[in-house]
Amino acid sequence: MLKEIPMLSELIGPDIAVLVKENRLDDVTSFLTRHHPAEDAELLSELKPDEIQAVLKRLDSQTAADIFCKLPSTVQVDVAEDFDRPELITLLEKLSPDDRADLAKALPEEQMDDVLPFLAQKERDDIRKLTAWAEGTAGSVMTTDYVAFPESLTVKQALERIRLEGAKKEAVSIIYILDAGRKLSGYLTLEDLILAKPDSRLAAIKKRLVAEITASADREEAVYKISRYGLMVLPVVDEAGTLIGIITHDDAIDVIEQERTEDMERFMAIAGKHQDTSYLQTSIWTHFSHRILWLVILAALDLVSGAVVQSYETSLSKLILLAFYMPMLADTGGNTGSQSSTVIVRALALKEIKPRDACRVVWKELRIAVLMGLVLALLAFLRVEFTGSSSPLPAALSLSQVGLAISLALAVQVISATIIGAVLPLIAAAFKLDPALVASPALTTIVDITGLLIYFGTAHLLLHI
Repeated sequence: MLKEIPMLSELIGPDIAVLVKENRLDDVTSFLTRHHPAEDAELLSELKPDEIQAVLKRLDSQTAADIFCKLPSTVQVDVAEDFDRPELITLLEKLSPDDRADLAKALPEEQMDDVLPFLAQKERDDIRKLTAWAEGTAGSVMTTDYVAFPESLTVKQALERIRLEGAKKEAVSIIYILDAGRKLSGYLTLEDLILAKPDSRLAAIKKRLVAEITASADREEAVYKISRYGLMVLPVVDEAGTLIGIITHDDAIDVIEQERTEDMERFMAIAGKHQDTSYLQTSIWTHFSHRILWLVILAALDLVSGAVVQSYETSLSKLILLAFYMPMLADTGGNTGSQSSTVIVRALALKEIKPRDACRVVWKELRIAVLMGLVLALLAFLRVEFTGSSSPLPAALSLSQVGLAISLALAVQVISATIIGAVLPLIAAAFKLDPALVASPALTTIVDITGLLIYFGTAHLLLHI
């Protein structure tokens, strides 16, 4: 059996912490410079903000910036807030445009107002442009660090510009081509330029764009296009078609991780901002505040379930056997509904279905639910027959009648829970809401209430109690 490999922070983190406390920062920086910034950030994120700051100050400014941008966002803020003006200016200058904008949005406004006048005009403009886009849009995750040339240039002129400017760009392997109106008209790879004749015009050899996205579109749409077309870079345009930025594949991976975390927490009824802070670094109050709201709402709704049971108190007193199968009914309904909603949420995320496909989805899930309901109903009937003989029954009822009522109620519950699990995400998507937000918290409570109504309603109808 394979043993779990310890993380770097577990192996070396304690040693780094000891060296920092002993103020042996030169030894720490010597170690860090021999490793990848992501590994360095993993080690430093376990330290206190002032300790991280002390280490970063001992590194050259570019290495410090490379490590800093790999730290969790909340740790970045805690560290940057204690930088003085010259230190923060140096850090901002070394960060890529998108990382610089992310930090600018997270820092206190008065701190950014204090340093903005000391940044170069281009950097100030980049910060204003990138921070203007709302969270969750493609514009909020793009960078302005791209290569774009007019289509009137020759290959030789383009290569010369790349030699002069390309080293400072994040994605120099893709060159975007602009028409006379500076609108995006095509692209070339660096390989295309190298292999082309030096006197060829870019307009003559440019390739047709596979995909692009507007800055106001959802960031998940950008991830979908990068994944679908196998892109390393996705161009971002404004409403007029003018190129204003790019989204790189590594930024897309970050978005996938953020969306996965967000969906997982929403499935589990956790509210609040879904950040990349580690569990141990998140305060008890933050955990509490993110969890309690939905729990209170769902607990209040569960009172309805209690009211349903109370209204059928007479039926339970006449046939105590019904109470033994209530947990099975609730659990089965919750499980089948969750399965259905998970499948539909995934299909919506992958754009395999849209809200307009609701009828086709419901019809398919209905047939699946009928098959599952028949199997589970048969198992429930057999269980009642073989294990229910010791329970007292009213004189007018047989064990088979009770088993038939319970199994029928279970089958109907499976069908209804499956349909509800499929429909709720589709409704959420139709209203531009996150399907994950309603798929689990709302589903469980609704299925519990409908399941009890189905259960006692069937018993009342068939058994007359």
